[in-house]
Amino acid sequence: MSVTDAQVRKLMEEHNKHQSVALASMKAGMDRKTGRKYISSGMLPSEMVTERGYRTRQDPFDKDWPQLKTMLTDANELEAKALFEWLQEQHPDRYDPGQVRTLQRRIKHWRATEGPNKEVFFAQEHIPGEAMQTDFTHGNKLGVTINGEPFDHLICHPVLPFSNWEWVTVCRSESMMALRSGVQAALFQLGRVPRYHQTDNSTAATHDLRTGKRGFNKDYIDFVDHFDMKPRTIGVGKSNQNGDVEAANGAFKRRAKQYLILRGSSDFESVETYESWLQDIARKANLTRSKKVTEELRAMRELTVRRLQEFTVLIVPVSRESTIRIMRNTYSVPSRLTGEQVKVHTYDDRLEVFYGGKRQFSLERLLGKGRHRIDYRHIIWSLVQKPGAFLRYRYREELFPQRVFRLAYDALTDALGEGHEADVNYLRILHLAASVSEEDTEAALDLLLDEGKTPMADLIKALVRPRIPKIPQMPPLEPDLGQYDTLLQEVTS
Repeated sequence: MSVTDAQVRKLMEEHNKHQSVALASMKAGMDRKTGRKYISSGMLPSEMVTERGYRTRQDPFDKDWPQLKTMLTDANELEAKALFEWLQEQHPDRYDPGQVRTLQRRIKHWRATEGPNKEVFFAQEHIPGEAMQTDFTHGNKLGVTINGEPFDHLICHPVLPFSNWEWVTVCRSESMMALRSGVQAALFQLGRVPRYHQTDNSTAATHDLRTGKRGFNKDYIDFVDHFDMKPRTIGVGKSNQNGDVEAANGAFKRRAKQYLILRGSSDFESVETYESWLQDIARKANLTRSKKVTEELRAMRELTVRRLQEFTVLIVPVSRESTIRIMRNTYSVPSRLTGEQVKVHTYDDRLEVFYGGKRQFSLERLLGKGRHRIDYRHIIWSLVQKPGAFLRYRYREELFPQRVFRLAYDALTDALGEGHEADVNYLRILHLAASVSEEDTEAALDLLLDEGKTPMADLIKALVRPRIPKIPQMPPLEPDLGQYDTLLQEVTS
């Protein structure tokens, strides 16, 4: 059994006490001859180990190593596994899969002793109040749901590198609206403004969407100018230059995961409730940094400007199809607005549509491009009068609001055949859902389909009736005028 450094230290300690090799060796748990060897050398086992300067077996890659070395010199990014697979193709009978680890070790050694120089990262000293770093991080791994539905989202995360003070807001995309909302939320929490705002090369800040060139876009420049900050970004592909906020992303999400476990549930009643819960976590973390935060606040300028609006305003026409185009996506609007122009407030997560200075409705914003959201309630009044348009309507699949509506249409086509009669019946059912109640119509469809009956429009109409509100019975008001006399007496006394 090999002797450890700890045993030899014990040996030396006991020998100094008793000057007896036998007694010291026994107390250190080793043979007397071994003890005498270490006492004579005065060295620990780890100090006596010498590296072997020879191989115990022949390297199986000796024949091909000169060629591999040339390939690595020309393209150092080549990985050992790819080179091994290439060797197996060149020499099918020479190598077996178990030798890949040997090649990985040899290439690792070559890179450390003969390979090209590697990039060196230099730790930076942060100046109090100098900069705020902002990054977006995915929040999906937290497993959060809103009213039971999975919530696909990002977290906008501004951080002060000197003190690690942080703030968070929930968003749907890395848009300029999300960046504006997250950063100014952090600034108004602080009540102070740093000299610089630093972000990575996201499209929100550093791509000029009009020219396609790298550089700060106008919206971002206007935003940082409003707060009298200077824009700063990182080198392309140099995420380590945003290292403080990158590290803070992981730390914050780990902390949030722990709080979710303590909470006992990852479901929230609304996005606002969830965001407020995340911000409480940030507040608690910031309390532990109060000394450095105070130092940062002293070094920053006071925030004196107003909060910017967190949406962009677009004026768009409503097409003959009762749709509008916003950021390369299509949305339906009520058909009464066809031919008019509407004002749209475009937020990170929603659109609010205005006409004549009044808000008409709000809807969830689509992410990406080339997508569409059609609400059957907006167009059914026209479509029920033109049933022939239903068969080849471009957005026809959007006219099945729930699965049971699709099942009902399939049952109608099975019973009546594909064509006018089935389409008319389905559109009348959809009209009923829009004018009376989608929930009641859905229940009626479920009932008839469960009974094996064809869900004809007349049968559904008989089951779905307009709900007549009940007027509560209230006793007539009989005022007691004597109460006024009492009140006047108290005032004059």
